[in-house]
Amino acid sequence: MRVQVCCWCDLDPATCAKLFVSVGPVSLLVWPAHVRAGGPTHWKEMAPACGGPAQSPINIDLHLVQQDPTLGPFIFQGYSSAPPGPWTLENDGHTVLLHLDTGLQSRLEIRGAGLPLPAYRALQLHFHWGGPGRAGSEHSLDGQRRPMEMHVVHMNTRHQSLEEARSHPDGLAVLAVLLAEQDTDNANFSALVSGLKNVSERGVSVNLASTFPLASLLPGASRLSRYYRYSGSLTTPGCQPAVVWTVFEDAVPIGRAQVAQFQTVLQAGLPGSSAAPLTDNFRPQQPLRGRRVSASPGASIRAAASAPAPPLARVHGALLGLGLSLWLCQSP
Repeated sequence: MRVQVCCWCDLDPATCAKLFVSVGPVSLLVWPAHVRAGGPTHWKEMAPACGGPAQSPINIDLHLVQQDPTLGPFIFQGYSSAPPGPWTLENDGHTVLLHLDTGLQSRLEIRGAGLPLPAYRALQLHFHWGGPGRAGSEHSLDGQRRPMEMHVVHMNTRHQSLEEARSHPDGLAVLAVLLAEQDTDNANFSALVSGLKNVSERGVSVNLASTFPLASLLPGASRLSRYYRYSGSLTTPGCQPAVVWTVFEDAVPIGRAQVAQFQTVLQAGLPGSSAAPLTDNFRPQQPLRGRRVSASPGASIRAAASAPAPPLARVHGALLGLGLSLWLCQSP
């Protein structure tokens, strides 16, 4: 199988190929400087799907969502205990990833909750964040963004590879968790945050000293039934429309100092290059374009506000209450 690798302009193509020699034959797609400098608005020049009709992330307007009784509870397998591991933490220059798929002994799966059958296996989780004092979540609820967002990426078990899954509209399922700042650290993130200093440079990966129950990073058990669902895409190139998105309503707390570690410790540049902090690694929100966003029965929705009556209609209504009527006069 030939693997396609996207290289930014600051990587020499030959060097890029060497980095991926372990995965087999590599087909390089080198992104021109203007595409990288121009940011996400230029992605579609090299990855046409990035300009497609079912893109992510989105704002979830609670006035427009529709409750769906088929969106029941999740069934989590392996989430409540610490798997044998090891888990690998990696700085890929765009985000920090925790690779979770370490074999059958530590199989982490989700099913139920209206997801396509048979099940989805966890592959990795990663984060999006802003700069100091700036929101960094990709999704928002009623326009409210959070400092960070965590994505737990799963692949449908009927597929043999990530490449295959990306070619199907329901090949991947991503759990999106909004992270809200608080003054005190959240101990559930401690193992992960303490590992950031070991992957400060782009392209570096290390094994975490220990694993932990993945459920500890999700909303509490009583809140897992409150979520929104829509069909969308990956939020990085090639933006394949292959994702069943779940966005949990309830944010998970993370310490302000822990957020600062993401913003200051991680670098986007290559080892030996001038240090460039890895911040604002979120994609701008995309238009909904007629897609339906559904709410689980436990999630919040808002009634659409009725439009105020026009002034003439309000006067007419008042006169009718007095037993009078009103009509429009037309000049001859």
